[in-house]
Amino acid sequence: MRQALSFISYLAGHTRGVRVLLVEDDIRMAAAMRRALRGAGVVADVAATGDDALWMVRAAPYGAMVLDVVLPDIDGFATCRLLRAEGIWLPIIMVTARDAVEDRVRGLDAGADDYLTKPFSLAELLARLRALVRRDPVKRPSVIKVGSLRLDPATRQVWRGDTEIGLSAREFALFDTFMRRGGQVLSQHQLLGAAWDFEYEHRSNVVEVYVRYLREKIDRPFGVRSLETVRGIGYRLRMDGGT
Repeated sequence: MRQALSFISYLAGHTRGVRVLLVEDDIRMAAAMRRALRGAGVVADVAATGDDALWMVRAAPYGAMVLDVVLPDIDGFATCRLLRAEGIWLPIIMVTARDAVEDRVRGLDAGADDYLTKPFSLAELLARLRALVRRDPVKRPSVIKVGSLRLDPATRQVWRGDTEIGLSAREFALFDTFMRRGGQVLSQHQLLGAAWDFEYEHRSNVVEVYVRYLREKIDRPFGVRSLETVRGIGYRLRMDGGT
């Protein structure tokens, strides 16, 4: 017991003073989590609905959010998407009793930074909060722009100028990686890790195939060339977006 308490204290030392919003409609669970976090030195407020969470985040400078998926009004997925659409990028840990891979993927795609499946330990929650809040604060734009190309992570839309471009889920994941790292040369290994599961590890041509798909949609119809092949290394999205 003493060893466990010492571990909690260690974790708390890295989150002490951080203000966290707990979004949980189960009164007992919310109260228990709040007591535990406060006991570890974490300032914790509680919202019982998605709507409450939205106005509370707009009104106070929270360092992180612990967001339950099942809520009585809008669910956690929608709450997360709305925050990201507004350009609010505080770290979010999604919490749910659902353990299906599809639900975890849906939460991360909605803009969550991490995912916890109930039941979970306080030590794990604190460790995950610590990992999120110790990151350097980076203001992430609600819409990423590279030249005339634009990508909205929240709505998963892409445009070249005023023309919207339809991408498949895999194409979007790959293009999102290029847009976030515009001007950088990305290896096939890096691109595989960003958009594919490990089962694709040995399919050496899959990145080449999808880069070709992207070129057919974001470049060729507009008579430009934004995705460059860097021989022997990988690919790069030009910082001017090909214009």
